[in-house]
Amino acid sequence: AAGATIPAHYIKDVEATSAGKTVLKAMFSGSVSQNPFLSFKFKGGAKGDKVVVKWTDSKGDSRTDEAAIA
Repeated sequence: AAGATIPAHYIKDVEATSAGKTVLKAMFSGSVSQNPFLSFKFKGGAKGDKVVVKWTDSKGDSRTDEAAIA
């Protein structure tokens, strides 16, 4: 209402690793949706192996999550 600019806030970098190896590395820009969906496949993973996904946003915040391959 005051005409102030709202700074962009979006996910910039995503990295997925499995067994200590990077299986996905991506850089996004301001065109990413508010609740993005990311899907990918890689070779060499076995059932029960963990996949760790880390992201960093445009404000410098980051998060890491992990899941087991089903």
